Amino acid sequence: MVRAKVNEMERETSVEKVEQIFKGAMQEFLAHGFAGTSMDRLAAAAGVSKATVYSHFADKETLFKAMTERLAHKKYQLIFGSEPLEGEPLQVLRQIATRALEQMSTDQEHCAFMRVLIGESGRFPELAQVCVSSMIKPSLETLTQYLMSHPDLKISDPEAIARILVGSSVYFHITQEVLHGESIIPMKGDRIIDAIIELIQKSAQST
Repeated sequence: MVRAKVNEMERETSVEKVEQIFKGAMQEFLAHGFAGTSMDRLAAAAGVSKATVYSHFADKETLFKAMTERLAHKKYQLIFGSEPLEGEPLQVLRQIATRALEQMSTDQEHCAFMRVLIGESGRFPELAQVCVSSMIKPSLETLTQYLMSHPDLKISDPEAIARILVGSSVYFHITQEVLHGESIIPMKGDRIIDAIIELIQKSAQST
C-alpha cells in the first residue's frame, strides 16, 4: 500500500515535470526557433535541471516532436471530440469546419508555433512531418470515413473532399493569421465554410 502511494506520487511528480518542460520548451522555441534553442536555455526556462529534461526526452528533437504530437492531439480533440460524429451530415460538416477555424484563429500560441514549424521545415522536414502525421492525417481519415458512411451525400471521392475541407481551413488560417495576410486579402471564415457546404449540397442534389 505504501509502495503504491509512493509510485503514484512519483508519477504525479513526473507529469508535473513534463508539463514544466513543455511550457519552458514552448517559450524558447517560439522565441528562438528550433535551431536557436539549446537544452540549457530550455531547462532554465522550465525551471528544472538539464538532467531532468534528459530523463524525460533523449534530445531536443524528441522533445519538439512530443510537444507537436501533444498539441496536435489536443487540437484534434477540440475539433472532433472523442465520440463518433453524429447528426445531419451538412450540419456536422459545418460544425467541424467552424470549430477548426475558431480553434486555429483564437489560439495565438498555436499560430506562433505554426510559424516556427513552417520556418524550420526546410532544415528539419521531419519535424514538420510530425504535424502532418499527428494532426492532418487523423483529421483526413476521420472526415473520409464519415463521408463514406453517408452515401446520401453522393460524393464520388470522399478522400478528395476531405482534403478540400481540411485544406481550405488550413489555407485560410495560414494566409490570414500565420502569414499576417488578413489586411491584404480580407475575408470572413464563415464565407469559406458556406461555399464548401453549398458545393457539397449542390452535388448531392444534382444526382
